[in-house]
Amino acid sequence: MIDIKSLSKFLFQINLGRLLNFSQILFEILFESVNNVFLRKFKIKMKKYLLMLLLAVFAISCSKKVEVKARINGGSPLERMEFVEASGVGTLPLINIGTDKSGTFTGSFEAPKNGMYLISYAGRQGYVYLKGGQTFEFSADAATFPESMKVTGDAQKNNDFVKETQKFLSEYASKVNMGELVTKKEADFLKEAKKIKADIEKNIDDVSKKLNPDSDAVEFKKDELTASILGLMSQYAINYPMATQNPSFKVSKTFKDYEKTLEADNDRMVKNQPLYRNYLLSKLSSDYQVFNSGYKPKDGDTNSEVFAKFLDTRKDLSQVTKDYLLAFIMGQYDISGMQDEKKMTKLEKLVDEKIKESTVKNDLKKLLSVVSGPKKGEVADDAGLVKQDGKSFKFSELKGKPAMVMFYASWNPYINESAVPVVKEVVNFYKSKMDFVYVNMDDSKDQFIKTSNAMMKGIPGNNVYAEGGLNSKFAEKWTIYSFKMPSYIFIDKDGKIASRLFGNLGDPQMISELEKLTGLKAPSAAPAATLQNDLLKTEEAPKAPATK
Repeated sequence: MIDIKSLSKFLFQINLGRLLNFSQILFEILFESVNNVFLRKFKIKMKKYLLMLLLAVFAISCSKKVEVKARINGGSPLERMEFVEASGVGTLPLINIGTDKSGTFTGSFEAPKNGMYLISYAGRQGYVYLKGGQTFEFSADAATFPESMKVTGDAQKNNDFVKETQKFLSEYASKVNMGELVTKKEADFLKEAKKIKADIEKNIDDVSKKLNPDSDAVEFKKDELTASILGLMSQYAINYPMATQNPSFKVSKTFKDYEKTLEADNDRMVKNQPLYRNYLLSKLSSDYQVFNSGYKPKDGDTNSEVFAKFLDTRKDLSQVTKDYLLAFIMGQYDISGMQDEKKMTKLEKLVDEKIKESTVKNDLKKLLSVVSGPKKGEVADDAGLVKQDGKSFKFSELKGKPAMVMFYASWNPYINESAVPVVKEVVNFYKSKMDFVYVNMDDSKDQFIKTSNAMMKGIPGNNVYAEGGLNSKFAEKWTIYSFKMPSYIFIDKDGKIASRLFGNLGDPQMISELEKLTGLKAPSAAPAATLQNDLLKTEEAPKAPATK
């Protein structure tokens, strides 16, 4: 099989060599009979300029940066747009973009890889194909996003290809009777599965010829199809015995051989296709149940620790496969803002000991860091904080008192409607023993001034702005993302972090920290006063902000 990426790299090297060779010949012709010192110096300078030009072209071709230019018609000025790499494990939003007065979103981010990305806007989500070095331009109507998205510019071919093939797939899948399919005899099922794959693959090839997308986009869609067929086969193996009341049924060697054929590119698939990971987990489920039934857990064992021990018994799985499957289990079942510090420490150790793939390890470590938040005992970083008058703000200005720091933004309506009224009560009760800092995470200083003057009006404390908002170094240092607002954290009188981040003003641990830092016993709160943010959704929780 031809390795498309290696071939592309090879062709690029040939073309670069030809360009350099042509340039050399050009200079030889132009300067062959020239002995003038000035012209020789000019020749050297021109060669340097040509080399600089070639380096610039090479840098652009290798760039991972994606420029976003989007226009949403009829949307609210409070709505946000986020991008998340869809095939990764434990991935976080790469950028959070606000709109200007005309409904235009502009920004840029580093794309970890070429592939599918989740784009979210106004509580709705869609998928787009992005490549580093591209400008992703599109327009849409707010009421019908993402269906109304129209991509233009250099990302158009790939996204038109993905959209058209996905439309065919959806229409084709709606005509497949799954209930009937899983009751067919194995030979008939395999025949139908192969036909489904051939029909959809033909569509991918036909659309590819028509729209001429990049080869890696075509490869992605074909891998996605293969993962879907494997998932279908896994469901057949699980459901056929129940559907036919034949519990002793086992799939044949022919069935397993076809599975092996489809699994030929296992490592590439497990890296790029979440559907393929789901298939592998489904295939392992019965063996894991047997293992788990005989396993004697230690007190406090996490799901991830047990699953890691199960993977240790599987010599048939590659290390890459084990890494991605373990990462999936960690992200789905164990990594959350509700974990206590001991469990988070165990998960960090598990990542260090079991995960070998650098990309997976780094993604999980970052996710754990974001969930855990800043470490207790660290000096509270105030770089990038400014006051309304433009002067820098330092936590040392708090005159030796402990402080509660709140992170908020204007575009989250829940904060103003539900959080701020309770913040007022907290401030009024503890202000004699504690100071308060309200860090605004809006996109501009002007918006910060408007928001703090309106939302935080009359509340004692320090109103400051994190320059650059959610996309700032300050937000990165404090692990603040849109889904973590509002958030609260405590700083002791020496300017060091004294607690984890909280998203709930009624959290018993937060109340305990308040009492410890101030010496004041908190008054009893009615159940209705307990606040929850987006990380801790309950039936009583306020509606989530527009974009999460």
